[in-house]
Amino acid sequence: MNKLSRTFLRLIALCASVAVIHAEPLVSNTGFETDADLDSWPDNWAKLKTGGSWEVEEGNHFIRLSSTEPGAMVMLYQEIPIPYGVEAIEMTWKQRVTGLEVGEKSWFDARILMEFLTEDRSKIGPTPKAPSTRRDTAGWVEKKTAFIVPPEAKTLKFMPCLFQVKAGTFDIDDLVLMPTDPEPLRAAAEQARLEREEKERAKLASRQEKAAKQLAQTGSLVPGWDHEGRWANKKNIVEKDGNHYLQLVSTEPGKMVNDYREVDIPANTEALELSWKQNVTGLQKGEKPWFDARIMLEWKDANGKKIGGNPSPSYSQKDTQGWVEKSKDFLVPENAATLVLMPALFNVKAGTYELDDFVLKPIDPAPVLERKAARERQQAAKFVPAEEPDPSKWPKMLKVVGNRLHDTDGNEVWLQGVNAGGLETLPMDEQPVKSLVVAIDEWNSNCVRVPMKEEFWWGKSHYQKDGGQGYRDIIDKMITLAANRGAYIVIDLHRYRAPKQEHADFWKEFAALYKDHPAVLFDVMNEPHDISWEVWRNGGFVGTKKGTDESGFLTDEEKKKNMGFESVGMQGLVDAVRSTGAKNIIIAGGLFWCNDLTGVVNGYALDDKGGNGIMYSWHTYNWHDNWEEKVLPAAEKYPIFLGEVGADPKKMEFIPSEIQEDPATWVPDMLGFIQKHKINWTGWCFHPRATPRMLVDWDYTPTPFWGEPAKEALAGKQFEMKAMR
Repeated sequence: MNKLSRTFLRLIALCASVAVIHAEPLVSNTGFETDADLDSWPDNWAKLKTGGSWEVEEGNHFIRLSSTEPGAMVMLYQEIPIPYGVEAIEMTWKQRVTGLEVGEKSWFDARILMEFLTEDRSKIGPTPKAPSTRRDTAGWVEKKTAFIVPPEAKTLKFMPCLFQVKAGTFDIDDLVLMPTDPEPLRAAAEQARLEREEKERAKLASRQEKAAKQLAQTGSLVPGWDHEGRWANKKNIVEKDGNHYLQLVSTEPGKMVNDYREVDIPANTEALELSWKQNVTGLQKGEKPWFDARIMLEWKDANGKKIGGNPSPSYSQKDTQGWVEKSKDFLVPENAATLVLMPALFNVKAGTYELDDFVLKPIDPAPVLERKAARERQQAAKFVPAEEPDPSKWPKMLKVVGNRLHDTDGNEVWLQGVNAGGLETLPMDEQPVKSLVVAIDEWNSNCVRVPMKEEFWWGKSHYQKDGGQGYRDIIDKMITLAANRGAYIVIDLHRYRAPKQEHADFWKEFAALYKDHPAVLFDVMNEPHDISWEVWRNGGFVGTKKGTDESGFLTDEEKKKNMGFESVGMQGLVDAVRSTGAKNIIIAGGLFWCNDLTGVVNGYALDDKGGNGIMYSWHTYNWHDNWEEKVLPAAEKYPIFLGEVGADPKKMEFIPSEIQEDPATWVPDMLGFIQKHKINWTGWCFHPRATPRMLVDWDYTPTPFWGEPAKEALAGKQFEMKAMR
């Protein structure tokens, strides 16, 4: 295209633009006077569904909107095409408002709503500000407004209305929508923006200066949050022994009880530390996992708008032992001006949440940034790509021969490894996938136990929206990864008390999918307890649990579900697996949380129904004794699978402290016992937060008290058992 052609086209465009500015109104019959079709309504204007009328006074016609009932919406809805080239619209009109009683919300009044639509009828902004009136006018008044048209807008939704008012009339006349020059509007908008930003900057600087002064005077950005001085909201403040503190009390199940504070942040603050004291009593969590006692944190910018990047909440899901000190640190987003603190009993069933001595102060961001970078590295490092199944690398199918395991070539196989924990708690946790690979490739495990739940398998948890497909994919991925490395994988249904029908249903489905997969073993029930050997084997009614409760890691809901039901028994689970034709080895845990196998040699052994055999599972920790009595008689007749074993200096709260032995003496003797009797085993737990911990962190650093010796044992180091327990 030559220069002359381009100039000619620009002139055409300019002329078109000028023509648009001086064009006719977008809707004709602006005075509502013409009714050529004699339908008692002005031509070219849409009728109202209800509450609209065409009125005349002294020869002048106008449209009236009348409230039909309190709270009803009365609206004239009209879609107005926007001609090509129109970049701005000026709207002029006359209005009269009488008898107006506004509604409950601030925007329930007489107003003219407008929205833009694109060619495909999608909404597009910015939306014109709605001219509104909240009181009667003194007769007819003239009004005018103008607004920019977005470039892609093709239609203007024009909606004068009485917006859910209690009563009133809204008369409109001489309504003209005329294309206009956009440049003055753009210039005014830009000037307003600059003035607004300058005002906001000055306001923000004042707030930041005030926050800095507060910090210098008190050492904290949270004014009065020791609860001893002046307090803005005193309704949740209580006093005891001269000390004032915040107390949140659940008043009814499922109701939110919270406090709310906004705290301004000094300029150039990059990281903050929040510390406080808290006391949680009588807490009963709500229906969802996150319905607990928590402090929610939220960022706002200088305009009070939420900006995201919120710190994770600090939460408590059980009672504390009196007052405890808590703290957390976090980074401050670049455009954050205010931190919102919201202590809450978040839809709990019951409980009291007491808080005191809040301190919020800036800290050096370097350690926080370093931990953030470490988390990001770990997040990236935990990804393990899926692999196609390669049966040429898979281990041989196992079968029970006496009290040992043999593969199909007749070689004895001794299973040793770890528990890749996590999928029994969170269905979307893919860290166990990485754990499985590390356990095999770096820790010399030839077997990994994977705890899981049938609830997650079927997608029935609050976390899942996909019917369990994602969870099933993770399990399948782990099976292939283990098998392709020549290792075995034990799928552990991580349930307690006694087998239920839903557990049998799960095993029937799962066994059908992985029937005769050489790498897969079925641990059909995690830890049966508080039932008789008769019920353990053959099923029967399971009543209320009696005696000491050692299930400190179960929720109240889980405990309740484990009482008062008809059990199918462990034989029922075996039968479910074998009904599919699957011959995979089955692992059956004993009684007393899997710590007692005496019944197996006293008439309660299971019938395998033609499979490759049954192993009996034993779990033992550094507070259990009677190893010889509880396991060795069974070990003489059957292969034993020590599915969970370990010790931790950190005491388990639900076990008497005095019976929890020091790992330094217990671990070597237990590893020596395992090696002496060649017991198959998987250590608990290959996770830095699941006691007894084998890991310090997700870099897979072994804990010195349990992870290191276990890793050495997996590498072949021999341990001497100096004393039986």
